Amino acid sequence: MRWIWIDRILVLEKQHRCIAIKNISLAEEVLRDHLPATECRPAFPVMPNTLVIEGMAQTAGILVGASNDFTEKVILAKIAKASFFEAARPGFSLHFDATIERLDRQGASTHGTVQLIDPENGSRKPMAEIDLLFSHIDQNMAGLEFPDRNFVFTGQFMDLLRQSGFGGLIPEDFVEE
Repeated sequence: MRWIWIDRILVLEKQHRCIAIKNISLAEEVLRDHLPATECRPAFPVMPNTLVIEGMAQTAGILVGASNDFTEKVILAKIAKASFFEAARPGFSLHFDATIERLDRQGASTHGTVQLIDPENGSRKPMAEIDLLFSHIDQNMAGLEFPDRNFVFTGQFMDLLRQSGFGGLIPEDFVEE
């Protein structure tokens, strides 16, 4: 099973931009370990920055995949930059905004910003900037054999697209894992 670190896609403009939302809930098990109470301080649950990066990778990866009608197997190749300014706490929402900087046969580079949405008043503040590089593995891994089916964009991702109102972007002949 894969973990999906975005809850809904709000905007998906092929070859340009994808915006997604993640609502952070105290019910998520991962928050219990970051940072638990000690003798010196109470618990201070935060979403680990690595999972924020994964949420951006999923947002940007869907954008890169949609740009080629999900014909390529898109994998994260490199985190070019990840700068964090705030901590993501339960009750807040993360607003992921990914744009394509370069897209070609070999892969893509993306720029992303993450904003924290305050649950009390809906205000936003910058949380992170994340630049990612993606590879189209069928184009870049010559000599290696991969399954014909697209094992990157699983049924979970396709369901997320459908539930967000973007099911029309999924090609009719797309074979899901």
